[in-house]
Amino acid sequence: MTDSPQMIFVNLPVRDLEASKAFFAALGYSFNPTFTNADAACMIISDTIFVMLLVEGFFSQFTAKPISDARLQTEVSPACRRPAARTWTHGWTRRCRPAPASPSRRAIMASCTSAVSRTWMGTCGKSRIWTVRRADAAPCLCGVDTDAVIASMDTALSHRLDTLWRMEAPVLIARLARMLGGDVGRAEELAQDTWLAALERWPAQGVPDNPGAWLMTTARNRAIDVLRQHQRVAGQHARYASELEPQPLPSPDDSDALQDDIGDDLLRLMFVACHPVLSPDARVALTLRLLGGLTTEEIARAFLQPEPTLAQRIVRAKRTLAAREVPFEVPRQAALPERLASVLEVVYLIFNEGYAASAGDDWMRPALCEEALRLGRVLLHRLPAWPQIHGLVALMELQASRAAARVDAHGAPILLPEQDRTRWDWLQIARGQAALQQAIALGGGEDPYVLQALIADCHARARRVQDTDWAGMATLYQRLARQQPSPVIELNRAVAVSRAEGAAAAWPLVERLAQDGRLQDYAPLAAVQGDLLAQLGRGEEARAAFLRAAALTANAREKALLEARAAAVPMG
Repeated sequence: MTDSPQMIFVNLPVRDLEASKAFFAALGYSFNPTFTNADAACMIISDTIFVMLLVEGFFSQFTAKPISDARLQTEVSPACRRPAARTWTHGWTRRCRPAPASPSRRAIMASCTSAVSRTWMGTCGKSRIWTVRRADAAPCLCGVDTDAVIASMDTALSHRLDTLWRMEAPVLIARLARMLGGDVGRAEELAQDTWLAALERWPAQGVPDNPGAWLMTTARNRAIDVLRQHQRVAGQHARYASELEPQPLPSPDDSDALQDDIGDDLLRLMFVACHPVLSPDARVALTLRLLGGLTTEEIARAFLQPEPTLAQRIVRAKRTLAAREVPFEVPRQAALPERLASVLEVVYLIFNEGYAASAGDDWMRPALCEEALRLGRVLLHRLPAWPQIHGLVALMELQASRAAARVDAHGAPILLPEQDRTRWDWLQIARGQAALQQAIALGGGEDPYVLQALIADCHARARRVQDTDWAGMATLYQRLARQQPSPVIELNRAVAVSRAEGAAAAWPLVERLAQDGRLQDYAPLAAVQGDLLAQLGRGEEARAAFLRAAALTANAREKALLEARAAAVPMG
């Protein structure tokens, strides 16, 4: 027996199947060819939601027979001359009418069902599919590869469980950490124990209607057991100590004064994972581990580091938090701006590594971008009055909207001027612009994240590259440099000046930056030099600059792009 995910099938009767398929295909929906024939078509909505387009009268061969209790029932399909599907019925079931001897639609359905699936029909009307491969099952009459179907269901189940864990793990760890007095390491262990219990029970008993509540109840009970054990040990120590030392004087109960101003467990966990006592690399790794639900292997693969190195970094981070006795709380209002800056820095570091991978074979790592966006939205939901959070979310939304157009079908990078802007996600752009306007309305017009979002918005508003407001962008970079002095920002301003006023106007700015030791081995500086030198007609120097940039980068895709640009520079 093989387990598969909870899947929802919605039956949609249609009169003209081909016309309906053409209509939905024009809307961008795809169909599973395995379950598509002259009478039915399986339209894919998501990994777990499917719409069956059925010709009218398709179910006329079925009769509904209500039953009073849930029972396991085996039916016999005369067409197949062998046991058909075992159907776990709850509240009602459908039975096959006797089918004719020749393979018909009825016989095909019965043979597919007997070979592939067992369905628990709940009273809520949702179908939860567990696959069954009978050892004595004859070949399916419609030629369906049942082993392939089962394998695809296993993959869908794995994806569903991964998604569920990443959604629920941060909440579990945050709640457990509060119950355990801020012990993040122990909280993570209990959350993993809870998840293991779920994986042991759910395949046999079924996934509960509210898996998050099941996980939280189980985790809370385990935490209570741990606390009771600690209380028993503490009680024994207290009895022993009372025999040796006098009782201390009672002190006033000031526990209420120790509570933070917000009182949100998930927010507390974010501030603990991004605490300034940890190095930036440790903050990023711990945040992805605790709040992203990523495994150590996944984090190591994302940042191209050995798994043991990453694991030790996470362990050391937890030990540091315990040794420094970092409280499990959201900072008070006086300290919140500084601590919030640390959290936003971590989220943006994760996004940047996904948007422009610093090393490896991929130009982008979309999973990191998506995780950073999710963390940003969680933070925004809990602290909606802070303009810098709106600014960061706006910046990430606007930049991520270009993701589909930044690479070709083979994963090779496409630079901004050559991108097909019809492939930009305009819904995501609208979300980013809305967050940007909210940040400005809250008084964050000069915040660095808001200024960067305004720069990204200059690109988003230009439907053609020649419509880009490069002069306005250069001014925004100048404002950003005043708020956050950095040679990288000055380099970006030089690029904007070159687009607005020409390469000759930008070259002195770049020459001055080349003397800054902080940019000595910075590949983008050499790439900008090559671009400007090519525009100025200095071909040999431009080619050398591109090759130097290619030698400095650790990303294979970027290296190939820079080498191609070097080869394309006209000589002479």
